[in-house]
Amino acid sequence: MLKAMREAAPLVQCITNYVAMNMAANVLLAAGASPAMVHTEEEAGEFAALAAALTINIGTLSPAWIAGMKSAAHGATKAGKPWVLDPVAHFATAFRRKAVSDLLELHPAVIRGNASEIITLAGGQASGRGVDSGDPVERAEDAARRLAASQGAVVAVTGPVDFVTDGDRGARISGGSPLMPRVTALGCSLTALMGAFAAIAPDHPFEATVAALATFATAGEAAGHEADGPGSFAVRFLDALHSFHSDTLEAEGRITLI
Repeated sequence: MLKAMREAAPLVQCITNYVAMNMAANVLLAAGASPAMVHTEEEAGEFAALAAALTINIGTLSPAWIAGMKSAAHGATKAGKPWVLDPVAHFATAFRRKAVSDLLELHPAVIRGNASEIITLAGGQASGRGVDSGDPVERAEDAARRLAASQGAVVAVTGPVDFVTDGDRGARISGGSPLMPRVTALGCSLTALMGAFAAIAPDHPFEATVAALATFATAGEAAGHEADGPGSFAVRFLDALHSFHSDTLEAEGRITLI
C-alpha cells in the first residue's frame, strides 16, 4: 500500500494545530504525499472536495478553527472523501468536549487517539493529563471496539504497541522508538499520514490505518537506531520515512491480526 500511496501522491488537507503544522507537512512530503494546510471556514469546505482526504486535529482550538473544521468535514463527506479525527485532549475542557461531540456527528472514517483519549471518548474513566496519556494501550482496546461499533469508524489507539479496530477485526502494530514521544507533533503527524493512506483506499479504512501505523513504526524504529537524542531523531525519522520501501514493511512482520 505504501507503493500505491507514493504513486498516487494524494493531496491531504490537514487542519491541525500550530505546533504540528510544519512537522505534519514534512512527514507527508517525506512519505510521498502532498500536504495542504487549509483551515478557514471560507474555503475549508470547498477545498475538502478537491483534496483526496481530510485530517482534523483539535490541538489548538478557537471558535473560528472549529467552524473551519465543521465546514471541511461537511465538504469531505458530501464529496465522498474520507476524513480522520484526532481528538487531542478532548476530555480536558467543556469547550473541547463540545467540539469533538459535534465533529463525531459528521462521521469520520478513522479516529486516532492515545489510550486516555479513546477510553473517555467511549464513555469511560481514564487517567490522562492534558495531551499525555495516563493509560496503557491494552486498557483502551475494549473501549476502542465499542467506539468503533457505535461510530461506524476505524479506531486507532497509539502507543508503544498500537491497536486498531473496526469493531470486528483488530490488529496490533509494534515498532517505533522511545524517542518518539520526545519530539513535538509526531503523533499529530501520524494522523496526517493516516489521511494519505485513507485517500488511496477509501473503501478499506482498516487496512489503510494499519498500513499507515506500520509505515510510521518502521521509520521510527530505524531512526531510533541511529539517533543520539530527540533532535537527531526528528531528522533521521524524516530521512527513514523517505528512504524505505514497501517490501521493508512486509519483511518486518510487525503487524499482528486479532
